[in-house]
Amino acid sequence: MASISSILCLLLLLGTVACSTAVRLPDFLKLPSQVKPEEVQEEGTHWALLIAGSSGYGNYRHQADVCHAYQVLKRGGLKDENIVVFMFDDIAHNPENPRPGQIINRPDGPDVYEGVPKDYTGYAVNAHNFLAVLAGNKTAVNGGSGKVIDSGPNDRVFVYYSDHGGPGVLGMPTLPFLYANDLVATLKAAAAADRFKEMVVYIEACESGSVFEGLLPANIKIYGTTAANAWESSWGTYCPGMSPAPPVEFETCLGDLYSVAWLEDSEVHNLNKETLEDQYKMVRDRTSVYGTFQAGSHVMQYGELAIDEEDVAEYIGSDPANDKASRLVGAAQGSVLQRDADLLHLWHKYSNAPAGSQRKADALEEFSRQTSTRAHVDKSVTAIGMILFGNQDEHTAVRPAGYPLVDDWDCLKDLVRTYESRCGLLTEYGMKHMRSFANMCNAGFTNADVDAAAVQACAHTPLRAHARPFATFSA
Repeated sequence: MASISSILCLLLLLGTVACSTAVRLPDFLKLPSQVKPEEVQEEGTHWALLIAGSSGYGNYRHQADVCHAYQVLKRGGLKDENIVVFMFDDIAHNPENPRPGQIINRPDGPDVYEGVPKDYTGYAVNAHNFLAVLAGNKTAVNGGSGKVIDSGPNDRVFVYYSDHGGPGVLGMPTLPFLYANDLVATLKAAAAADRFKEMVVYIEACESGSVFEGLLPANIKIYGTTAANAWESSWGTYCPGMSPAPPVEFETCLGDLYSVAWLEDSEVHNLNKETLEDQYKMVRDRTSVYGTFQAGSHVMQYGELAIDEEDVAEYIGSDPANDKASRLVGAAQGSVLQRDADLLHLWHKYSNAPAGSQRKADALEEFSRQTSTRAHVDKSVTAIGMILFGNQDEHTAVRPAGYPLVDDWDCLKDLVRTYESRCGLLTEYGMKHMRSFANMCNAGFTNADVDAAAVQACAHTPLRAHARPFATFSA
């Protein structure tokens, strides 16, 4: 029971009696004049950074994922001025697109392209600009709208990436790739500069767990989930031949399994009542094909895991239309390895083209070129590994959980450049071999060692056969 003096002083606050008794009021009864400035919690701003790291119609799904994410955030209440979008923007108006000016992310879905800000497009979609925008560094940005994540200590930030990946790297349509150490260094610097209250990062890519494994601290107010662990592929979905299948005029996958899982979940629930942990569990179950891992992957959590107790709406908002909604999401039947989705597209393009047509010939030529390049990359990297290690097990070995991919990231980048100078570009497919180069660094092999091995492995390789126009090194 409250004391008589406390009750009298409470009445004093209401202006009904006078009281001379000195009583310390509970914190929740403090007068405005008694509240210290540091105790005032300002309402923060929601910021979002969305990036599709690929180009080309065969990679339709990545830009579809990102455009869909924008629509979810927009309906959730985020403002365009606080959303930064990176996308090559070569899909909606691509001659291959059967619905010019539109992009869909599921078979019966609406257009998700309309209204999407084109902050960074074409060759402005690159690792340098992405890191500059994430860091809020306006002067470092080259091209694009110049918009950055200009967040402060009371703001929450959501980052979403969709594309191909490999051990320790994320793809970009303009080389070089985005390396895990550079990404995490930027995140650490932003945390140290008090540039956000908390941050959530979702990554759709093969081996995406390797981007955070052993690198992202658990105490810098950042929580992340990835579509796959450090050594497995992620998966494309809503592809031709699957159920539900895309409309018959589409010859490409419309989405990615992890991405459509969190996006479609966000569209059918009140996100003010769904925690990040709730969403993680749902996405984990759907992406693993309900624990069977038959054409599915292990969705992972990293960083400050306590953040997952917060509501999803704290980061991406919540559509008011879903205030009373709680519906189940039907899962697609079937998925395809991320790295094989573009081959699936080319095969359907070839199969559907009229006999004797130029379209059929072009599809077959591109299919043959890609499979030839893949075979060359696989053969040459394996040969280098065998020359150096004497066996395949050591150069493909996976480090234990909790360890980063490589100890010396500069060494990894040097070896990638050395390989490419002798054998041609790794390509987005060849990112899968980053672990081999990392293991060479971890074993103490030098740049000269790898160069000598590459000379042997690629002695008869015409570099122009495995290059692409305007390409630089992948590192």
